[in-house]
Amino acid sequence: MRLQDQVYEVYKEHINTHMKENRREAFLMKDMVERSPLNHKGVLDKTLQIPKVYDAGTVARFREITEISIRIFEKVIAAYRRDPEYRKLFPFSRELEELILLPAPYEGELAIARLDLFYDQDSGEFRFCEINTDGTAAMLRDLEMRKALIHNPAHQAVEQAFELEPFELFDSWVRTFLSLYDGYDKKKEDPHVAMVDFLENATIREFDEFAACFRRAGVQCEICDIRDLLYKDGVLFSKDGYRIDAVYRRAVTADIMAHYEEAADFIRAVRENAVFVAGAFATQIIHNKWIFYVLHHEQTRAFLTEEEAAFVQKHVPLTLEFSSDYISLREVCDNKDAWMIKPMDAYASKGKYAAGREYTQEEWERTVSELYGKGYLCQEYCRQYMTDNIDFAWGDGKWHPYLNMPGLYVYHGRFAGVLMRMACEENIIVAHENERTVPVFVVKSRKQGCEGAEQSLS
Repeated sequence: MRLQDQVYEVYKEHINTHMKENRREAFLMKDMVERSPLNHKGVLDKTLQIPKVYDAGTVARFREITEISIRIFEKVIAAYRRDPEYRKLFPFSRELEELILLPAPYEGELAIARLDLFYDQDSGEFRFCEINTDGTAAMLRDLEMRKALIHNPAHQAVEQAFELEPFELFDSWVRTFLSLYDGYDKKKEDPHVAMVDFLENATIREFDEFAACFRRAGVQCEICDIRDLLYKDGVLFSKDGYRIDAVYRRAVTADIMAHYEEAADFIRAVRENAVFVAGAFATQIIHNKWIFYVLHHEQTRAFLTEEEAAFVQKHVPLTLEFSSDYISLREVCDNKDAWMIKPMDAYASKGKYAAGREYTQEEWERTVSELYGKGYLCQEYCRQYMTDNIDFAWGDGKWHPYLNMPGLYVYHGRFAGVLMRMACEENIIVAHENERTVPVFVVKSRKQGCEGAEQSLS
């Protein structure tokens, strides 16, 4: 039995044999989460009783997936930059295309990303769910959920038997950001960094954590609404009058384009290379869900290696615009279990998502008829990987299968950690509704003298 499977069995055995204790302590865990930064503006992230633990073999697989994925994505971006015909495959406006074609102020195209996967941890096989390269977020969930584990008796039992190590996602990103800035042709020795977003959309407590990390690294950092920035005499200023040398962009490109005039000063500064920005607008090429269609296109196949093309064929679900130019409504209606519908370009589960398996035939036909030709995608349905888990604090306190969706954080091309989202017996994870987030660890080894831990802990 693999080490990660041994750890899972210890969690499950401890919960089953100490049910009352785990249930009682779960409500202390719930209280801690509700008093944490994860409870903000009426939105609360929730968790489960068993964290996700991976071993070295799975981590190696994640690194392998990351490496080939980023290689393919950077080839796509390079083709977009050099080939006007290739650019026609993408649904971008002239204004956005101009921003995308601006050179990135660092080597490599993708400063930060998260690859969300339907991952089978038994076989190592997977399909992509979404690629997030724009406003990549949710690092705070893992950190705060991990803190709440002080009230999880099963986790304490596992830590007695196994050496566990979490992923660190904050200081590591600050180091990555500063290393990227170090290659900027206008770098300052003592830069002032701004984290920018439309602050009504921002996960502001997460911004606070990152800002504190920048300050611990000796770098000034403030949080700014992108609409408040002022560009004057070749310098970008914050609302409080500070000169901004480097920007950690959390404002999603779709939001910037929707508020183009309000973000005009920021855009002008970027156009004139007056400020370092991570990430550059080329992120939108990969972030937009249309990338799945483009990856399968013959123009993309032409510049991929055989290995890369096989990777796309095997792991990227077939994706088409849900309109008469790409697929008939009848085809989707008649094969409801084979398809799901999702927005072309949305985040945080915004827009309507629908998986045929969740609907009766009549409901499905009515739903897809309403969405046909209205800016949605239809995508091949991917099988979910399930593991049993239990929710004492927000659920019914019974074992249920939960789908697993690991999101692989990638910092400048390198695997950095995992966001683990789950949902109970569902086909789609909907943010802040059925979604549960559990902290993620790597098991390094079994502790000496704990070979019989599963039995002794019961």
